[in-house]
Amino acid sequence: MVVEERKNIGLNNIVQNIVLENRNKLSVSGVKDVISFDDELVIIETELGLLTVKGNNLKINKLSIDTGDVSVEGEISNLGYSDPTKKSQEQGLFSKIFK
Repeated sequence: MVVEERKNIGLNNIVQNIVLENRNKLSVSGVKDVISFDDELVIIETELGLLTVKGNNLKINKLSIDTGDVSVEGEISNLGYSDPTKKSQEQGLFSKIFK
């Protein structure tokens, strides 16, 4: 599937998998980009909106934008999505993070 075709697919046709193993290892597919990360917060732009991962000692072990896969390890305490329907080019990064 080429990039132009991926942009034309509606939300109903997007498949995204999130696998959390023992609250220590997180695997996410359908990733567009990693917006920011540190040892307590990882913000991932996915096909379905921004995914925020909170925890301690977080590390990104695998990042492949070509395949859309990310793997995060550490003590994961919280996962949360932003609302993809409220995406706007006028919103800044902080307004996306602190909703």
